[in-house]
Amino acid sequence: MVRLLARYRIPQEDAEDLLQETFVALVFKWNNIRNPEAWLLSTLRNRCTLYWRQKRQDLYEAVDAALLEAVAEPVDPPQARSDLRHDLNQAISHLPVRCQDLLRLRYGLGCKSSEVAEQMGEGSEEIRKLTTSCLVALTRELRRMGLSREILQD
Repeated sequence: MVRLLARYRIPQEDAEDLLQETFVALVFKWNNIRNPEAWLLSTLRNRCTLYWRQKRQDLYEAVDAALLEAVAEPVDPPQARSDLRHDLNQAISHLPVRCQDLLRLRYGLGCKSSEVAEQMGEGSEEIRKLTTSCLVALTRELRRMGLSREILQD
């Protein structure tokens, strides 16, 4: 289990929580488990995968929130907000055209997902997936430009 946590590079403080959650699940499902050792390793592996998915999702949501705030028209934008808006526009301009269109429709013009899907000739599920992948690409571009998560959350 220690090797598994190390392989997934789970921080020590979070590894303890994952282990506790795994053992609690073991206790509740004990009667249905044939091989507890294999079940523990498999469950811990799944929890590690979910841990990193959640961390990535948190980062994408931070970018999403920052993007919404920065692209919205403020009454009197302070210099920092203006700089962030410039950086976001710069980062968006380095993305594929399809992502640029989606992000500008969704966040620049404030269109709903269904409206974006209609404008781009896609289904709503495809737009949801495309939005996630565009936010991932935007996050990477912002990181490449040197913007950190803390800056995006301010």
